[in-house]
Amino acid sequence: MTRTGFPSLAGATGWLNSHPLTPAGLEGKVVLVDFWTYTCINWLRTEPYVRAWSQAYRDDGLIVIGVHTPEFSFEHEIERVRQATKERAIDYPVALDNDYAVWNAFENHYWPALYFIDREGIVRDQHFGEGRYEQSERVIQRLLGIERGLVPVEALGVEAEADWEHLGTPETYLGYARTEHFASANGAAFDERHAYELPERLRLNHWGLAGEWTIGREKVLLEQAGGSIAYRFNARDAHLVLSAGARAPIPFRVRVDGEAPGLSHGVDVDADGVGLLAEGRLYQLVREQGAVRERTVEITFLAPGAEAYVFTFG
Repeated sequence: MTRTGFPSLAGATGWLNSHPLTPAGLEGKVVLVDFWTYTCINWLRTEPYVRAWSQAYRDDGLIVIGVHTPEFSFEHEIERVRQATKERAIDYPVALDNDYAVWNAFENHYWPALYFIDREGIVRDQHFGEGRYEQSERVIQRLLGIERGLVPVEALGVEAEADWEHLGTPETYLGYARTEHFASANGAAFDERHAYELPERLRLNHWGLAGEWTIGREKVLLEQAGGSIAYRFNARDAHLVLSAGARAPIPFRVRVDGEAPGLSHGVDVDADGVGLLAEGRLYQLVREQGAVRERTVEITFLAPGAEAYVFTFG
């Protein structure tokens, strides 16, 4: 990569866990900048490593800066970011980047994205997405001028590594700006309330709606209680980014191949498939305990106002 100077942090709209930081004030420190947004499953699965590196190397001169650049409109709310920071035990500085100023200063395009900056303020390495953990930690050690064993990392719940060997379903956005494989009859009606029906059978990696919904640019919005979203997937885990705005809490029910999930329930539902949409975030609906195979997950909301943004899998 081309070595560049420390991009500006001046465009941050606020800071958590710190006073505002500047490249000049960080001179002499090794800095790891981590771009994230709190609903991103790819970031969630990298965060145990970033958290562990921050704790293990801070006394050696490492400063981790999380830059929270929101993907969805509800992620701009500072209290939601603050809550996510607390839930993930993030104690390092977090720059709030609601205007994408820091994102643009780094010419970044991805969540998550790591930038490794040396004591002279030069970006020496970068990595986008999941993986490459050993190499990234070795980069940190090299910049710090130390060499020792790698930090042990335990990732649990939604932070657990994906089952890459059996993962056969891609991330799927539901808003019309980026969606694909919508399977309800007669297609989608954009930006207007419309009644939908699920097809008798969904093909793999296709999804559909039942009930009255409005399909918007970045989300689908349930207009009447009892509406459902269904997806045919092949993965160990199934997640859905949800929000409800002022309508929360909204109870929901999950069925897998028409039945309660039992032992295969995700962390946000019980064995009977009962869950509660209480705040905007990623919800884990399914974690398969047996052999991974094609299955259909269906989420039914018992009150109107549910907003669904993107399915992700692991």
